[in-house]
Parts: sequence; structure tokens; C-alpha cells
Amino acid sequence: MTAAQADLCIDRPSMADGAALWRIAKESGTLDLNSSYSYLLWCRDFAATSAVARTEGGEPIGFVTGYIRPEDPRTLLIWQVAVDAAHRGRGLAAALLDGLTARLVADRPLVTVVETTITPGNTASERLFASYAARHDAPVSREVLFGEELFPDGPHDPEVMYRIGPLSR
Repeated sequence: MTAAQADLCIDRPSMADGAALWRIAKESGTLDLNSSYSYLLWCRDFAATSAVARTEGGEPIGFVTGYIRPEDPRTLLIWQVAVDAAHRGRGLAAALLDGLTARLVADRPLVTVVETTITPGNTASERLFASYAARHDAPVSREVLFGEELFPDGPHDPEVMYRIGPLSR
């Protein structure tokens, strides 16, 4: 953790964090925004596979949401990563990913793979997950998971699956 992150706490989200996570996602300018209700549910049902970064005062300023794939208990799928604009550029997204996977691997030793989807051109996410793979000495494979023709609500870029693993222990 860098000096800029030293005054932060990374832990599990609570339902009370749902509104802040929704706001951070909305203000990110890049994430597909889900309903505020979905962030409340996420903080209730997937808190164990998600993480929130808080200021010293407890205010959420970043998050990563994920879940263990039901068909593959070795795989953590990362759904969204976002950091409040005032706290970007300090390595917080990387610290969130590292903190979450360290906690999960300690609790669930079966977890050896991280997956996420990234739309082409989202260079910040591409860099984040490439650096994550490098830190964990893990190979990365990429393939289109959802082509643009699958999205029913208008034009949508394809979602490219990044599969990182096996993670080094």
C-alpha cells in the first residue's frame, strides 16, 4: 500500500454502502450503471466477494464487486471496479483488487483464476488487469464473451473476457 493509501481501510461493503457505490459508479463515466437497487443487493448478497475502500472517516471512495462463478468455484468474476474521481491515480483500484483476492484466496483456497470483461478501448481497465496479472505472475487470455449483437438495448461494444490465472501463491 502506498503512502497515499495508508489512511484508507479496505474491507467488505455493507448495505449502507450501496448508495455510495451507485454514486461512484454513476460518476465514473465509463461503467454501465446498474439500478441503485442492484448496488444495495450486491452489498448484501455479494459482500464476501467484493471490497470497498474507505477514508479514515468511513466514507466509501472506491469499490470492486465480484462473485464466485457457480459453475466454476475456482473463478472469481470481477463485475465492476470504480474509484471516486478525487482519489484516482493513487493505485487504489489495484489495492482493492489485490486486497479482495488476497482475502478470498485465504478464505477459499480453490480460487485460482480471476475473470473480468472489458470493452475495447477502455485502456484504464486494460492496464489495471494487465498490471494485476503481472503482480501475480499469471498469464492472461482474452476472447470476446458477449458480441455486440447480443445486447438488446441498442449499440453496445463487445465485452472481451480477460481470464487471469492460475494465480501464483
